[in-house]
Amino acid sequence: MQLLNQTLDQQIPSFIQTNISLADKNWFKTGGSAHYFAQPKTAQEFADALAFAREQTIPIFVLGQGANILISDAGFAGLVIQPSIQDIVISQEIGSQVIVTMGAGLSVSDAIEWCLEQNISGLEEFSGIPGTIGGSVFINLHYYEFLLEHFLVHATVINTKTMQISLVTKDWFKFGYNESTLQTHEYLLVDATFNLKKISELETAFARGRRTEIIRHREKRYPSKNTCGSFFRNFLPHEVTLESAGKKVIWVAYYLDKVGIKGTLRVGDAIVSHQHANMIVNLGNATSTDIINLAKTMQEMVYQEFGITPQAECRLIGFNEYPLTNQK
Repeated sequence: MQLLNQTLDQQIPSFIQTNISLADKNWFKTGGSAHYFAQPKTAQEFADALAFAREQTIPIFVLGQGANILISDAGFAGLVIQPSIQDIVISQEIGSQVIVTMGAGLSVSDAIEWCLEQNISGLEEFSGIPGTIGGSVFINLHYYEFLLEHFLVHATVINTKTMQISLVTKDWFKFGYNESTLQTHEYLLVDATFNLKKISELETAFARGRRTEIIRHREKRYPSKNTCGSFFRNFLPHEVTLESAGKKVIWVAYYLDKVGIKGTLRVGDAIVSHQHANMIVNLGNATSTDIINLAKTMQEMVYQEFGITPQAECRLIGFNEYPLTNQK
């Protein structure tokens, strides 16, 4: 066995680490370790990491800033890839239009700040939302009426099986609300190119003010740390019968509010936020198991009251079996 491990170690690319804790790499601050962990800085390293996972027949998970995930206490028995491709360049300017390409590992916050420093506007609509460019394209980042797809022109993706790198247009992604082609896990994002707007110094000052106000508004309404954001997705119209003003009440927070759990329902150090009934917060020492047990209780309370079961929007990583209750 020792000889086998030594042989495997020799096959591991130098930038891949072993047994790396993931608890400090996600917003919940919970979860175990990754068997293998890589932070590729180039498209080639990305391809090499995928090739390694394929040779070893191990699963992969691509991690951004960990803002919309819950990692099992057992960790992830495969390769976790956290892209570190953070290049950002202006590739073209046509009048007031500016075409900007950003690496998958670049944080949305850093991207917005860089753009404003260059008097470029557009992405500040997503101020205060944690995540990377890669994760944001994956979920089609949104805030009120703004969707990331409104700005995306094309992107570079890599096939997880063939390691082929391709340039794809916006239509390729088949964007929807919280949806994109990337969610099939057949391709991973290397970089994305956006159509943004060149603005004046005065307009930049206004954009910075708007950014500050968006962040202030978000921090007032939502917890800003130790959470995954919205834990459950909104219901689909066919899943609910309750109506208001002739429209289906699909908002999961409405039902969670009605069962009276905000700021009170708790398992261990996992608690329902006092700011938002659809957000779970780690008070400091919660485990992923605590969070799962709390979420299951939330599901059961809504089911008992309304006959419907909330379903997770938070991505559950590293669990051998689905740990929550499926739709009843």
